[in-house]
Amino acid sequence: MTELSRDGEPMMPAYRTEASVLRHSAAPQTPPLPRAEVRETHTAVVFFVGDRAYKIKKPVDLKFLDYTTVAARRATCEREVALNRRFAPDVYLGLGEFHSPDTDTPEPVVVMRRMPAERRLSRLVREGRAVDDALRTVARLLATRHAEASRSRDVDEQGTRDALSSRWEASFAQVRALADDGLAPDGVEEIERLVRGYLAGRKQLFDMRIEQGRVVDGHGDLLADDIFCLDDGPRVLDCLEFDDRLRYVDGLDDAAFLAMDLEQLGVPEAAAFFLAEYSEYSGDPAPPSLRHHYVAYRAFVRAKVALIQSRQGASGAQAAARRLITTTLRHLRTSAVGLTLVGGLPGSGKSTLSGALADRLGVTLLSSDRLRKELAGIPAEEPAPAGYGEGLYTPEWTNKTYAALLDRASALLSCGESVVLDATWSNAGQREAAQRMAERASADLVALHCQVPGDVSATRLTTRTVGASDAGLDVAAAMAATEPPWPEAVVVDTSGPLEAAVVRAMTAVRPYATDQAPVFRRPYMEPD
Repeated sequence: MTELSRDGEPMMPAYRTEASVLRHSAAPQTPPLPRAEVRETHTAVVFFVGDRAYKIKKPVDLKFLDYTTVAARRATCEREVALNRRFAPDVYLGLGEFHSPDTDTPEPVVVMRRMPAERRLSRLVREGRAVDDALRTVARLLATRHAEASRSRDVDEQGTRDALSSRWEASFAQVRALADDGLAPDGVEEIERLVRGYLAGRKQLFDMRIEQGRVVDGHGDLLADDIFCLDDGPRVLDCLEFDDRLRYVDGLDDAAFLAMDLEQLGVPEAAAFFLAEYSEYSGDPAPPSLRHHYVAYRAFVRAKVALIQSRQGASGAQAAARRLITTTLRHLRTSAVGLTLVGGLPGSGKSTLSGALADRLGVTLLSSDRLRKELAGIPAEEPAPAGYGEGLYTPEWTNKTYAALLDRASALLSCGESVVLDATWSNAGQREAAQRMAERASADLVALHCQVPGDVSATRLTTRTVGASDAGLDVAAAMAATEPPWPEAVVVDTSGPLEAAVVRAMTAVRPYATDQAPVFRRPYMEPD
C-alpha cells in the first residue's frame, strides 16, 4: 500500500542514493560520509547524515504547488531557508547542491542542522514528560516572531471575516465531495451551522483584529512533531512556504494550530496552557470564543485530511476523522456567542444567580441596577429610593436603562463576548427588543426567570444589605401585581442552595457543558 503523508497525499517512490554525493556549498571539501537515513513526504526527500539533514524537493506538480523545474525547486528551497530562519536561524544553514551522476545540473538542497529526536515536543508529550516550561518558551518565541512579522494589505486581507469564511466553505465542499453518497459525515451539518452563525455576527471582531495588527506572516503549520525543546530554547521547524496566503493568518490562529495538535496528542490542559501563555506574551485581548473558533478550524482541516487518507486506504484514518470532527464540534459549541437574560422580581435572587452564572461561564455580566445609577451619575452602592414608577424608576428612566443595556450587550456580542444581562425583564416589549438584538448579532438567546415563594423574597428584601437595587417590599408587591407571563423563559427556583440554581441555569444555557472544550479565559476588560 502506498504510504501517506500527514497532508493526505501519496508519497513518491523512495530516492536511492549514497550520502557521499551530497556536497554543502559552504564546505565543498567535506570527506565522504556514511550511507544516509532517508525519510520522505509527498513533496520532499530528507537525508539524515551525521549531525546534518539535507532536504531535496521532489519534481512534482500537485496543483497547489509545482516543483517540476530545477529553477522552481531552487526558488522554493531559498524561500524555505529564509522563512524558517525566523524561527530557527541556527538550524537552517543554507543552500547546498546534490550532484547526481545522471545529470550535469546540480539539484538544490536545503541544508539543516539535525535535531535530536528525543527532544521532539510530540515525543516528550507521548512519554508523559512535563512540558509546561517548553510550551512557555515556544509561546514566547511565537509571540516575538509575530510582533516582528511584516504587515501589509495582502496579509490583512487573509485575516478578514470573509476570507476565513471562504476557507471554511471550501473545506465543507471538499468534505462533502469525499462522501460517496454526497452526505456529510455525522456532525458536519451542525459544524456548518455553528460556523456560519459565529461568523455572521462577528465582522466587527475580525475588523478589530486587523486594526490591532493581529494578522501576521506567521508559521502556518505549527505541529508538535516539528518543535524541538533544546536546553537553550525551542527550535521550530518546517513552516509553510509554498503558499504565502496560508501563512498569512491571525497570530491566534497560528497558535491554535499547535493547541489543536496538543489536544490530539491527549493533553488538552497543555493546549489551554499554551494558548494562555501565547496570549500573555502577545498581549492579545481576544475573547475566548475566538480561541475556540480557531482551534475548531484547525481541527476541521485536519479532519478533512484524515478523510482523504481514509479514501486512500490509510489504516485508522476514519477513526481519526471522527475524533477530529468531535473536537471541532466541542470547540464550536463552546465558542457559540450567547445572550442570557436573567430576570425576576426583587428578592427573587436574580442578581445572585446572574453573578454566579457569569463567573461559571467566564462571560461578561451587565446589571440594569448598576447601569441605571451610572446613567444618573450616582455611585452604584448609593441608595436612591423611590416609589413604584417614580424617581429613577419612571418608565422613561427604565426605557433609557434597558436601551443602554442592550446597546452595550450588542457591542460585546459583535466582538465575540457572551453576555449575561441581570434585570427584571418584566416588560414584554423589552424582552422582544433583546430578542431582536440577539438575532442581529447572531447570538443564542436564553431567558431564565427566577422565582421564589413570597415569604422567601420578603425575608430577603428586609434583611439584605445596601446595594445597587433600591426596591423594597412595597415596590416588589406592586411589580408582582402587574408582572406579565414569560412563557419562553426557563423557570429557575432560587429558594434553595445557589449551586442547585446554577446547575439548573447551566443546563439551559450550555446543554453541552459536560463535553465542553478546555476553558480559555482572560480577565474582563471594560469596552471602550
